[in-house]
Formats: sequence, C-alpha cells, structure tokens
Amino acid sequence: MKKVYPVILAETTDKKIPYLVYSPDFDVMTQGKNLSNALEMAEDLICGAAYDIEKRGEKIPNPSKIGRVDIKSSPWVSDSGIGVIEETKTLVSVDFDLYKQKMMHTSVRRNVSLPAWLDAEATKASINVSALLQEALKERLRVG
Repeated sequence: MKKVYPVILAETTDKKIPYLVYSPDFDVMTQGKNLSNALEMAEDLICGAAYDIEKRGEKIPNPSKIGRVDIKSSPWVSDSGIGVIEETKTLVSVDFDLYKQKMMHTSVRRNVSLPAWLDAEATKASINVSALLQEALKERLRVG
C-alpha cells in the first residue's frame, strides 16, 4: 500500500545535523546529512512507525492534506543550540508493503536448476548457493 505523507523539513545551521524532518501524522522526527538523505530517513521513519502501529493492532493514520499542516507545529527545540535556517512543507512517498517485506526475515523456498557439474564445484568450494543467489539478485535488482 503506497501513500504520500506531508512532512516539515528544516535546514539547520548545525553541520552535524544539517536537516531535520518532522512527520505530524506520526508525531516523529528524524534527521539527515543532506536533503536526499533526510527524505530517505523520513520515508524509513514513517514506514517504521506505521509498522509498529500495525503490530500493536492499531490503525495507521491517513495522510493529512499538506495545506492543513502548520509549519509552526514542528517540535524544533529552540534551546538545543541548533538554529533553523529555513522550514518548508513537502511530501514523502512511502510503500508500506515493501517495507513490511523487507522487515520479514522469513525465507521463501524456491527451486533452482543447476548443471550437475556446477553444483559439484560449488559444493567442493563450500559455496552456499542460496546465499550467493540472494547476493546476485540483490546486486542485479539494485536493492538492499
């Protein structure tokens, strides 16, 4: 299930924490080392929060309309020493189903055909064919 959630993004004066991101629908906050990383972290945080909510048997909140999100609702701590240069509202696309699949560590059995000689060579070299196949698929598909 894909959804798009509004977030409040802040660029800061802090070189260690240059970006802060707040999700008002989940009341959670994260940070990023650059803009792209901050938005990736927001996606991961929202998916993680939704995953936890669902595991508790509660309903995942629907996305707020971006026009109804008040930038002043962000929880930036003014006395933290982190100065905010600029704040803006933006949207983060999340795929809850994909996140859940990644969180599930159960393996799926899949039959693979190999030439007998190749299987013998892999066995002789103590190669875990399942692990090698997983690594190759991840590399080919460019996924984590």
